Amino acid sequence: MSSNRLIEQYESKFKNPKVPQFKIGDTVDVHVRILEGDKERTQVFTGVVIAKKGNGPSATFTVFRNAYGCTMERVFLTHSPRLSKVEVVRSNKVRRAKLYYLTSATGKSAKLKEQFGVEEIAPEENASVSAQ
Repeated sequence: MSSNRLIEQYESKFKNPKVPQFKIGDTVDVHVRILEGDKERTQVFTGVVIAKKGNGPSATFTVFRNAYGCTMERVFLTHSPRLSKVEVVRSNKVRRAKLYYLTSATGKSAKLKEQFGVEEIAPEENASVSAQ
């Protein structure tokens, strides 16, 4: 067995299967489990994905939010056990790999154009549609 294959096997144990496919520019709801003493609660962070970095278990994504005049930016581990789920609220059309310019943009320049009619079909659904 090659060393690359062994590394892939080891890393596959830590991958989170609940993480959906999302891309840069998507508006997402990130549900994070927070421990407060002996209690656990879920906190939702809504924002635009402005960056994705890395691959494997150490992959991260950055979510930016501007709410009530206060800007927030959080970096999440993609395969963290603390993430309960990531929901894609809306897809936007972007032409950049990193959207760091949104952190300083205000008003109309901070808007992203929504992408309509781009629904991805799962591979098993696609096979049944073409068979008919």
